[in-house]
Amino acid sequence: KGLRSLLEQFGDIEVVGEAATGPEAASLATDTVPDVNSMDIKMRGMSGIETTSKVLKENPHIGIILVAMYDDADSVFSGMRAGARGYVLKEADPQELRRAIEAAYRGEVLLNSAIAAKLLRRFDSHDGPQQGEVAYERLTARELEVLRLLTEGLSNKEVAAHLVLS
Repeated sequence: KGLRSLLEQFGDIEVVGEAATGPEAASLATDTVPDVNSMDIKMRGMSGIETTSKVLKENPHIGIILVAMYDDADSVFSGMRAGARGYVLKEADPQELRRAIEAAYRGEVLLNSAIAAKLLRRFDSHDGPQQGEVAYERLTARELEVLRLLTEGLSNKEVAAHLVLS
């Protein structure tokens, strides 16, 4: 309800639904087919990550932003692998949430620099996974360069210009 209230204050964002559980969120996304869906990572019945996968199987064009209390690398990575286009902390300022929503609407991915830095450290380690960690596929050199630029605070547009990408 707090998120709904915040989004409605922007004036140009229409909230089309609200769900309390993962199954409700998946059903609501199928019924309303929003442009962007903000999804709590911790929900009853099905996690936000599982719900993201389910929603995107049926509606791959929906931009999903995961909202969470913590920025642990495992959750961020799992969310991105599930297809989320953003990961925003609940403590983020309203403008950061707005930027994430706008990026997801345009089909872009937006992570704040602290979260991007954690992911970069995770992939940049040449020692491989530590004991107890899950072995993930390595990013390509180009993907690491994009991630490095994001950790420096560059926007998607600035990254594209820096790397001469359209």
